[in-house]
Amino acid sequence: MQTVQNIYCPNCGSHAERYYISDSQLTRTQCPSCDYLMISCTRTGKVIEAYAPGIYAHR
Repeated sequence: MQTVQNIYCPNCGSHAERYYISDSQLTRTQCPSCDYLMISCTRTGKVIEAYAPGIYAHR
């Protein structure tokens, strides 16, 4: 089962979507405006895959 929530993108502030995928215990947040993507485990909160243009990782 999958539930969709309309949210604001944490990267650019545009309208985005968050999908709760209960079968695989995943949450997928995606924004068509800036190409933001984050897939995380609903159970543990660990990030499985992420892509956020314009956000740089610090060393």
